[in-house]
Order: sequence, then C-alpha cells, then structure tokens
Amino acid sequence: MEWQKEQYRISTDKSKLDAKMIHHYLYTTSYWAAGRPMSVVRKSIENSLCFGVYDGDKQIGFARLVTDYAVIGWICDLFILPSHQGKGLGKWLVECMMDHPDIKGLRRILLNTRDAHELYIKYAGFRSLLHSESWLERFNESPMRNAKPVVQTRPKNTSSKHP
Repeated sequence: MEWQKEQYRISTDKSKLDAKMIHHYLYTTSYWAAGRPMSVVRKSIENSLCFGVYDGDKQIGFARLVTDYAVIGWICDLFILPSHQGKGLGKWLVECMMDHPDIKGLRRILLNTRDAHELYIKYAGFRSLLHSESWLERFNESPMRNAKPVVQTRPKNTSSKHP
C-alpha cells in the first residue's frame, strides 16, 4: 500500500526499504535499539509489517508492526530522521498505519515510548494499558542493549602522495 502527501510518500513495499539507513539510525541514534546488529534489523524487517517514509526516492522514516494479523499488533522502531522532524510526518505515519486494512481490525495495538505518550494519546487514540497490573513481560537484557553508539570516522590517508 502507498499513501502520498505533497512530496512525501509512505509505502509498505519492503523492497524499497533502505536497511542500511534504518540500521544506522537504530544503531547510532535511537535510545531503544543502540547497538542492534544489522542481522537483527534485517530479521525484524522480514518478520514485520513495515512502513517506509520517503521524500521523493530517499527514505526518511520507518516503523514496523509485529502482528498476528488477527488480534494483536505492536508498533516498533518508529522514527523520522531529525532533518525531517517537526513536519507532522510521524503523526501521518501512525495515521497511515492505523488506516491499513490489516491493522484496522486488530483488537489491541501496543507501543512503548519513553517520551511521546501525549502525542500518541492525542493524535492516535492510544491510552495507558487498561489493566496494566495484569500485564507481564519477560525482558532479556542483551549486550546490544547497553552498547554505546559507534562513531564512524574516515580512514586515514596512508599514501605518500598528497592531493
């Protein structure tokens, strides 16, 4: 499926996703996936309903939904690149996700956020868990969870010739 708004487009076509850009953002910028290896990013994309956000042909955002397509879904890894934030694209992305026919009929859609509760409540109809005391989780702390972002540097010029 695709949605268009001015020069921006949202697509669920996985073949258009820029896995390197997604990995770079998650690995170096996100608080929830710092250090997540590319192999894990690729596997998560393969096993989720994914939404890419594009400015022309350049991917500028991403979100995925883990779902059984019948009862429950969980929104994960939602982001808009910082250079495109403040334009309502994250709000539009969630609206498009909620409008997707495979998501509309789900009984429960979950998400986890550290700092955007009010946005999801105001613009997407989310609320705190109705009976949070009945929910449990099994959390496996992994080495990638505590990884610090990697700062990439250019290799030094080791040739004897100078430009």
